[in-house]
Amino acid sequence: MFYYVLKYVLLGPLLRLVFRPRIEGLEHVPATGAAIVAGNHLSFSDHFLMPAMLKRRITFLAKKEYFTGPGIRGRLTAAFFRSAGQIPVDRTGKEAGQAAIREGLGVLRKDELLGIYPEGTRSHDGRLYKGKVGVAVMALKAQVPVIPCAMIGTFEAQPPGKVIPNIHPVVIRFGRPLDFSRYAGMENERAILRAVTDEIMYAILSLSEQEYVDEYAAVAKAAQAEAAGAVERKRVFPRMPLG
Repeated sequence: MFYYVLKYVLLGPLLRLVFRPRIEGLEHVPATGAAIVAGNHLSFSDHFLMPAMLKRRITFLAKKEYFTGPGIRGRLTAAFFRSAGQIPVDRTGKEAGQAAIREGLGVLRKDELLGIYPEGTRSHDGRLYKGKVGVAVMALKAQVPVIPCAMIGTFEAQPPGKVIPNIHPVVIRFGRPLDFSRYAGMENERAILRAVTDEIMYAILSLSEQEYVDEYAAVAKAAQAEAAGAVERKRVFPRMPLG
C-alpha cells in the first residue's frame, strides 16, 4: 500500500513538479506479464523517478547498505525502501551474484516487473560502464523480455555525493523489448551470457548516447580512488631531499 501512496500522493507528484520528466517509449513497457527493465544508473534519484513515472509497479534489487545504515537516517532509509517493496541484495562475497539472481527470479515468477542496473553500481562520472551478466542469466532462465531504459539528466540533477538535487530537466527513455528466446537453455554458457549482456548494454547506450567504457564501474571507481589516495599521500608526505 505504501508503494502506491508514495507513487501517487507523496513522492510522485513532487518529482513531476520539480523535474518535469519527459517520458519516451512508454508503450514498450508491457501492460502485463513478467519483464526486466534494464537501465543505466547515474544517480540516487533514479530509484524514484522511474517507478514514479511507470504505470505498473516495479521492484528493484537495491544494495543492502540502503537497509543497514546507522542512526535515525539509516533507519528511515531502510523503512522507506522496505515499504516501497524493494529487495536488499548483498553485493559482497562469492554468493552475492547468486543471491541477487534468486531474488530477481522470484519477482519474475510473480509476473511482475523487475528493475535492474546491469552496471552494478552508479556511474561516478556519467559514462556507461560494462554490464554484469546477472541480467542475462535472469532473462534466459525466466524467458522474459528485457526493456532497455536510459535515464538522461539525472547525473546533472543529483551527481554522486549531492544530497539535495539540482533543478535539471530529465528524460526517461524506454526502448523496444529485447527477445532472447533464441538462447533458451543456454544460461550456463559464459560466451552466450556475455553476448546477451553486451546486446542489452548496447541498446541502453543507443538510448542514452553516453560515452561507453569497456570496464566494470566498480573497478574504475577503485582505480580512481587509489589514484586520488596516491596524490593525497604525495601531498602530505612529499619526497624528502637526499643528503
